[in-house]
Amino acid sequence: MPTSGAISGCNRHWEPPRHRSRCASSKTNWSSPTTPMRHSGRPPGSGLATRFSVSTSSRSQPWWTPCGRTSRRPMSQHGFAISRALTRGSGPVVLAGVGAAGAFTKSVNRVAIASLNRSRGVVHDLPGQTFQMLSDSVAYLKLSSVVAANAASYIEQARRASVLVIDIRNYPNEFMVFALGGYLVGGATPFARFTVGDASNPGAFGWTATVSHTPRTPRYTGSVVILVDEVSQSQAEYTAMAFRVAPGAIVVGSTTAGADGNVSRIPLPGGAEGMISGIGVFYPGGQPTQRIGIVPDLVVHPTVAGIRAGRDEVLEAGVSRALGREFRLRSVSDR
Repeated sequence: MPTSGAISGCNRHWEPPRHRSRCASSKTNWSSPTTPMRHSGRPPGSGLATRFSVSTSSRSQPWWTPCGRTSRRPMSQHGFAISRALTRGSGPVVLAGVGAAGAFTKSVNRVAIASLNRSRGVVHDLPGQTFQMLSDSVAYLKLSSVVAANAASYIEQARRASVLVIDIRNYPNEFMVFALGGYLVGGATPFARFTVGDASNPGAFGWTATVSHTPRTPRYTGSVVILVDEVSQSQAEYTAMAFRVAPGAIVVGSTTAGADGNVSRIPLPGGAEGMISGIGVFYPGGQPTQRIGIVPDLVVHPTVAGIRAGRDEVLEAGVSRALGREFRLRSVSDR
């Protein structure tokens, strides 16, 4: 049985183990949280090492695995150890670890996989409203709660800002590629092309026409900063591709999952499912994205010190680059 959405840990958030096969662009999620895993009731920066004690009807069996960017243990081994500890059984789980304030323990409940809302996932964006003015010169739009019908309104509100931050450290709530992309370009702008299988000749693939933006008004003419990281997957990656063609746009953060493209679902035992990409996704020049991911122009990783201080170092670095001066966001924990 998987964990509930209350479990948090590695770096800013803890994610249920995701097992991926070695084939190109494959995606297999054992579970998803019922709500975005943002608040766990634990101090920021906790959980660099976590001890699991899994209670069952007959005994309590401890498991331990280091968890975090500082560990060099292969993530596949992390996933296996965490899966054994957290997904086998239906009782409560006691987590113990060391954070900024010292040792802590937390009891969480596990829920049936069938009860999970798989349309929700882990998010690393800012709490609060979908659109925010972070300062007089910096507008912020997160796609985890975005509404496509409001695209023109978002741009209108951002027009006087020097920088528009588009946060895709999440999964877009609605499809925004064309709803928003046209407001970021001044002319027809290609951003992607695909390969598709030839059903009459199995094993053969052909190129589709290039996909382009059509300009729309009001156009946003300031700097565009696109935030991505390891939770940016599938539609989130395609959206980042679409927006990075805006003049002067920069992609900031860490390399994405490398698993975009339309998917076919494969049911697996135990209520799990796998998904394989059914098309190839490329930049207009033919550069691949699957298995490679969206590679940022500016690579920035959160640090333990920054998380404990309530900072969003990825956002701050991107805005600082766009403004040409240091930008410091008010503490995330205070928002």
